[in-house]
Amino acid sequence: MFDLDVSWDEYHQSIEQLADRIYQSEYEFNQIVCLARGGLRVGDILSRIFDRPLAILAASSYGGDGDRQRGKLSIASQMTMTTDRLGDRVLLVDDLVDSGVTLQQTTIWLRDLYPEIQDLKTAVLWYKSASLYIPDYYISYLANNPWIHQPFEKYDNYKLSTADRNCP
Repeated sequence: MFDLDVSWDEYHQSIEQLADRIYQSEYEFNQIVCLARGGLRVGDILSRIFDRPLAILAASSYGGDGDRQRGKLSIASQMTMTTDRLGDRVLLVDDLVDSGVTLQQTTIWLRDLYPEIQDLKTAVLWYKSASLYIPDYYISYLANNPWIHQPFEKYDNYKLSTADRNCP
């Protein structure tokens, strides 16, 4: 397995390309749900571009050294949103689909807890070939399943007690 390093510019360009792909599809969604942590930035930007309310659902399946060990999927018991109720046409976003378990299980979780959902589509920046789940929208198909280093990961090991105060 090799690594894929993504710069801030590449990251933001990918989100803009994803927004364009969704727009070109003419999918009329009225709610965005993002999976935190990885999909939080993607969801925020798409929410701004499409002027749709953003709901946040925390989910985690990685841990260990450098957060590289896939473990049991943990989904929050509640979702955070500023609207009174969830929309009925939902765009579920995350940064990537690796094994596919997270997207698959969260779509089931959403449909079970929010029966008002009539249509739900998924969007990610990176779709790895190892995934058992195929997202509706993606920017890059990664046949060789690289480990993706996103630009904000430098903060995973950033400790204020040892950091250079002039360089966050």
